[in-house]
Amino acid sequence: MPLTTQARPGPRRRTLLASLAGAALLTGCSDGSGAGTQGAPSLAQEKRLRARAARESADLLGRYDAALAARPGLTDRLAPLRAEVERHVSAFGGAARPSALPPSASTPPVAEEDVLKALAAAERALSDQRMSALADPGTPAEHARLLASVAAAGAGHAYLLTEG
Repeated sequence: MPLTTQARPGPRRRTLLASLAGAALLTGCSDGSGAGTQGAPSLAQEKRLRARAARESADLLGRYDAALAARPGLTDRLAPLRAEVERHVSAFGGAARPSALPPSASTPPVAEEDVLKALAAAERALSDQRMSALADPGTPAEHARLLASVAAAGAGHAYLLTEG
């Protein structure tokens, strides 16, 4: 008797991450022809792109800090993801900002589910934005590879925050 497994609706996590990584590699590769060198980004432009990506990751890091301040009970679940986001800030050449201030006593309590949904939405939005940036022909190849990697990680984080 053959074993059957119950199929879940939608793409599987491995399929999603593999698709993102494959798309990123295809987008980040150059044809080596040297065409378009007049439109090649300058060093200053590349620094601006990296600084912007570092700020965006630092903003996301601040969201994790605010979530942890609001819901310390989520520390075990969020700490590994927060650490990854902190590494993304460093990978883009930025420095992590100090943790957000804890919410004031007048701030109403926030449900853990809402905190997780908000973080997942922020991760997903930033991942989507970074994937869109890969289509820009002015994005330097090395920056595109880093963006693709971090976008895939963000998509994974969003999945873990909602499904994990």
